[in-house]
Amino acid sequence: MHISQPALSKQITEIEEQLRFHLFTREKRGAVELADAGRAFVEEARSALSHMERAFHFARAAHDGGDSELTIGHSPSADEAWISGLLAIRLPLYPKLRVRLISQFSIELVRSVMAGELNLALVTAPPENSQITAVAFARTPVYAALPQTHAAAQKERIGLQELAGDEWIVFARRVHPVIHDAIMDAARREGIAPKNAHNIITPQQAVHLVSEHVGVAILTHPTSVGSGAEGIVVKPLSDTSLCFETCVIMRANDDSRLANEFARSFLRKYAPRRLPPKQMELSLSA
Repeated sequence: MHISQPALSKQITEIEEQLRFHLFTREKRGAVELADAGRAFVEEARSALSHMERAFHFARAAHDGGDSELTIGHSPSADEAWISGLLAIRLPLYPKLRVRLISQFSIELVRSVMAGELNLALVTAPPENSQITAVAFARTPVYAALPQTHAAAQKERIGLQELAGDEWIVFARRVHPVIHDAIMDAARREGIAPKNAHNIITPQQAVHLVSEHVGVAILTHPTSVGSGAEGIVVKPLSDTSLCFETCVIMRANDDSRLANEFARSFLRKYAPRRLPPKQMELSLSA
């Protein structure tokens, strides 16, 4: 912290005197811990620092000639065509626009958008939340990746019952809780208790385990498996409940003209082909 211990103690004492309550509990043995009030203070202080960093960022952008950078999040398994689509967007009013991409798990993407750390994000099955606006642009089904030697490998669509005897390889719940829970709920409805389910965080891990004949993988986005996965076939699941909307999300109160124009541009590219016209009734602010 580049500060001596006595000076730090003095600053903490001054803050506590100003607040009129203690932030730390101090024991006779010299141990110091955050009090309940201290924990609450730290959480809010972190939020304040985050907003201060955003203020510096936007002030710098204004000094450099207005909004010229967007920070956009996506999951590690996002369709590569979507990423290419983001990078291909050109806005006449923002000729110097820079797009910075960040890869995070879905729950982290939502939190980062709400905190203002991301301007936009592509999220499959985002949770309902009044703090975000979500506009769907693609339907994302779930697929099974299995060895070519599997008994169900030649079928057009695969039912979960046909995988009941296999070990399942699925995304960890912290990677995508909505999809993870939906898969497990569908299994319970079918009376299946997946044995030795393996939790992974990237499609590449799933492909490796399938190629090692550890089990079968249940994934979104078949393109994430890759065309070079020798000895592995990818088939859609027949369970229609395992199909999710992938959305562009942004803060509900975000009135940035740049962010809104960019989102509309992306949606014009994808939504007409992938969703019925009624899905283009955007709720994004003008």
